[in-house]
Amino acid sequence: MDRIDFAILGALQNDGRMSNKELAAAAGLAPSSCHQRVRNLEQAGAIRGYRARVDPAVLGVGLQALVTIQLKVHSREFFDSFREHLRTIPEVVVVFQLAGADDFMVHMVARDPQHLRDVTLDELATRPEVSHINTSLLFNRWRAPAWPDLTRR
Repeated sequence: MDRIDFAILGALQNDGRMSNKELAAAAGLAPSSCHQRVRNLEQAGAIRGYRARVDPAVLGVGLQALVTIQLKVHSREFFDSFREHLRTIPEVVVVFQLAGADDFMVHMVARDPQHLRDVTLDELATRPEVSHINTSLLFNRWRAPAWPDLTRR
């Protein structure tokens, strides 16, 4: 990957619906060269898909939280069982498996505090794998505009 590939990736992460002509101009390429580079990035797996960013409030999400979870036993069986259970919970947005004091960090959404409490108690606290849960409410969230080009350092 070179600086042009990173320029293409950065532009697409800001606006995945931009036309090839706009993308080519942003990357300083001819449209045909840009189109081929995008195809190459897709085939190489650097571009894994395109998706719409949705406003959570429009979906009825009034609250977001990061929930850290410690398991009772550090065994593959407990990790696998709990991870599979997390996949069944509609309020779960993203799951991170961690090293350190906590085993999982789960980004969850809910309509309101009572909804979050109910999901936490019914879906997490009752699990036999779980030793400890800590919930942190998200007040604000932002993303970097694009994945960094680590080849520049």
